[in-house]
Amino acid sequence: MSDIKKVLVVGGGIGGLCAAVALRRCGIAVDLVEIKSEWTVYGVGIIQQSNVVREMARLGVLDRYLDAAYAFEDVGIYDLQGNPLVRIPGQRLAGPQYPANVGISRLALHQVLSETAIEAGTAVRLGTTVDSYRDDATGLSVTFSDGSVGQYDLMVGADGVYSKIRSMLFGETYIPRFTGQAVWRYNFPRHPSIDHLASFTGPGGNAGLVPLADNLMYMFSTSHEPENPRFAHDVLAQTMRDRIGQVGGLVGELREQITDNSLVVYKPMEVVFVNEPWFKGRVLLVGDAAHATTPHLGQGAGMAIEDALVLAEELVGGGSIQECLQRFMTRRFERCKYISENSIMAGEREMARDPDFDRIGLTKAMLKLTAEPI
Repeated sequence: MSDIKKVLVVGGGIGGLCAAVALRRCGIAVDLVEIKSEWTVYGVGIIQQSNVVREMARLGVLDRYLDAAYAFEDVGIYDLQGNPLVRIPGQRLAGPQYPANVGISRLALHQVLSETAIEAGTAVRLGTTVDSYRDDATGLSVTFSDGSVGQYDLMVGADGVYSKIRSMLFGETYIPRFTGQAVWRYNFPRHPSIDHLASFTGPGGNAGLVPLADNLMYMFSTSHEPENPRFAHDVLAQTMRDRIGQVGGLVGELREQITDNSLVVYKPMEVVFVNEPWFKGRVLLVGDAAHATTPHLGQGAGMAIEDALVLAEELVGGGSIQECLQRFMTRRFERCKYISENSIMAGEREMARDPDFDRIGLTKAMLKLTAEPI
């Protein structure tokens, strides 16, 4: 057992909440601060692939949201007219009693994670962040934006792609970079045929349909936006329809139903990867703060969730805090780097309209890697 008794988690997103739950399960006291004064959730839904389902089961939260989610087994890849190319079977890594994959709305997932963290004893403060800290041999003294001060053994920066904690550690060394692409998302009533993740791909564009509940699914599509435009609210629906204009099949049938500008979720893709240890002294980065990538492999949030579980395991694994954090890095760095680099590469191939891009092969390779124990 290490000497970690109390941890500060900065950021109340998926990674921060999972870290709080995992640490509390190990008996470590946790304070969590979130800069937003109200917990708002950005986005539509989230795909939890087999490795993430496994870790959420280990975290003890999967059973709490399965009823609000959509369990599915396979990934189907189709051409732009909806003709099947391959069906990739899922793996029930969490055990035969659980599905291979899960689709869930971000709002439903956030509700379960925040409630679980608080029930487990996490002290949560909204509208608060870190103003400064002092790190010495005895621990961390943290001054918060409200003027209060706290004492901790470790601070975990889970504060996203524009992490303030990352800038405290590394200055301007790691600045998020726009990739040239953006992602569009829109909710629909679930079509009976969408009982799996369906990806439609070809040189003329791409789209996907993801089941989130018995009566809900969402569409996503990525587009090349080299000038990183900011679209006016009143053109979002029309622009999304335009971006998927060459996609037929079910996506083409749904396209004209994209009419409500307020339901279009548009997000430019920004990436950052800390290419050195993610910690200095008693401060560690996890999730998007350390390795924000694109959604092409569906593993961004999954890597943050894995970070949380591994961190908790290593903090109770014995040795000094530096030894614990170095073991964490040994288990996480190459895995996260693979996901980051290959997700970005997939986007680059899409923008180049590369006819030789083997999306099926990349998907299979990613699933094989992430099935391995962490």
